[in-house]
Amino acid sequence: MNFKYLIFAGLLLPVLFFSCQKDPIVNPDAKLEFSTDTVLFDTIFTTIGSTTKNFRVYNKHSQPITIDRIKLAGSQGSRFRLNINGKLVNELEKIEVLANDSIYIFVEVTLNPSNQNNPMVVQDSVVFQTNGNLQDVDLIAFGQDVNLVNGQHLKTRKWTNDKPYLVYNSMMVDSLQTLTIEPGTRIYFHKRSSMLVLGTLLVKGTLEEPVSFLGDRLEHQYDEYPGQWGSWLELDNGGTYILGGIHFLNGSKNNVINYAIIKNAIKGIQVDTLANPSKPTLTISNSRIENMSVAGIYAQSSTILASNCLIANCGSWCVALTLGGSYEFYHCTLSNNTSYGFGNRSEPALMLNNWFAVDGVAYVYHLYNALFANCIISGSRPMEIGFANLINKKPAPGQFNYTFDHCLVTVDTMNTSDASKWINVVKNFNPRFDSLTYTVRDYRLDTLSPAKDRGNPAFSKFFPLDLKGLNRLSDAGPDIGAYERQEK
Repeated sequence: MNFKYLIFAGLLLPVLFFSCQKDPIVNPDAKLEFSTDTVLFDTIFTTIGSTTKNFRVYNKHSQPITIDRIKLAGSQGSRFRLNINGKLVNELEKIEVLANDSIYIFVEVTLNPSNQNNPMVVQDSVVFQTNGNLQDVDLIAFGQDVNLVNGQHLKTRKWTNDKPYLVYNSMMVDSLQTLTIEPGTRIYFHKRSSMLVLGTLLVKGTLEEPVSFLGDRLEHQYDEYPGQWGSWLELDNGGTYILGGIHFLNGSKNNVINYAIIKNAIKGIQVDTLANPSKPTLTISNSRIENMSVAGIYAQSSTILASNCLIANCGSWCVALTLGGSYEFYHCTLSNNTSYGFGNRSEPALMLNNWFAVDGVAYVYHLYNALFANCIISGSRPMEIGFANLINKKPAPGQFNYTFDHCLVTVDTMNTSDASKWINVVKNFNPRFDSLTYTVRDYRLDTLSPAKDRGNPAFSKFFPLDLKGLNRLSDAGPDIGAYERQEK
C-alpha cells in the first residue's frame, strides 16, 4: 500500500512542479510598455556620430513575455544602431522579459553629409513583434553638415558661414599665416580641442551676425555647460597645463576679435605673447565670453585692448592678467556668481600678477599698465579683485601699475583711498543686473542700477555704442559696464 502511494506521489510531483511554472503570455491582447514613444537626437554633426541614448521596454504583466522580434524598421539602410539587451545588433529574436521587469535598448546614429547648410531630419523606428502585436518607438535625428578640421595646420585662408566648422584634435594657424572668419560663422569644438594661433586670427563678426565658438554637444542640456572644449598637456612632473580654447601662442600678433560668442570651454582665451609693446597682441570688442570652468581671459606677459565685452560665469577668474604686461579694458562687465554652475569659487573675478616661482626661485615681470575704465567687476564673493604682487609679504620689485577709473567694483575692505589708482569708483554696490538665474543670465542693468549714468564720457566717446548697439551718449550719461540702460 505504501509502495503504491510512493509511486503516485512520484508521478504527482512533476505535475505539481510544472503546473507552478508560468508560461510566457500568449494572450494576443498582452502588450509591452515603453519609457518613451520617441527617441529624439538634437542637431548632431554628419559623419561624426552622436551621443548614446536609451529607452526601456517594460513587461508590466504577472507572467513573462517573449518578444518574437525586435528590429530597426530601416534594416540595413538605417543610420541608427542598436544595442539590444547588451547585444550590438539591429535585429534580435526571442527575447524574454520576466514578469514585472524591463530591458534597455541603446541607440546611436551617424549621418552622412548632405552638402547643405540647413539641418536635415532622419527618421526610423524600433519595431517590436509580440504575440502577433506590432508596436514601435520612433527615432528622430536632426543632422548638420560641417567642414571638418581634424588636427590641421592652416595656411592663410578665409572661413565663411556656408556651413559650420567642426574642430577635432585641435588645429593651428601657422606662423606668419592669417585665418579670417567671416560674419555669422559657427565653429564647434570636440572635447579636448583648441584653436592654437601662431600667426594671426581675424574674427569679423557683426551685431546681427556674430561669430560663435562653442562645444559640439548640441543637446539642450549642454547650452550653458562649462568645460566642454579646450585642450591640455600632460607634463612630465605629473601636472597638467591647460590651453586656452582660443590660444595665442608666443609670436602671434595683430589678432582682432569683434562680435564673437565664446562659450562653455575650460579657458575661453589665452594670450601668451608680447609681440609688440606698442600694439595689442589681441584687440577684442563687442564679445561675450561665458561659462568657462577656469577663466574667461587668461594672459601672460601680453598686451590686450578690450571694449564692450561681457566676461562672466567662470569657475576661477573672469580675467587673469599674469606675469605683467599691458592691458586696457573699456566698458566691460566682469561678473562671477558661484551659484550658476560652480559651487564654491575661491578666486576673484579679476586677478593681477607680476611674478611666479619655480623651485624656490622668483621670476619678476613688469605690469606696465592695467587700466579698467567704465567697467563693472563684481560677483558673489566679497572680494572680486585680487593682487598677486607680494613675495614673502613684500612687493615684488617689478612694476605693478593699475587704475580703476569710474568703475563699479566689489572689493570688500580693500583700501581704495589712492585717488591716482581708484578714480570715482562705485564701491561694494550690487550692480543690479536685469536677471541672473541658472537658466537666464541677462547682464543688462535694471532701472535702479547704481551703474546708471555713472561712466566717464571721456572714455565713452570712443565707444559710443554698447554691446547691443545702443547709443551711450543719448541720455544723461553713459552707464558703467558693457550695456547701456535706455528707459522707454
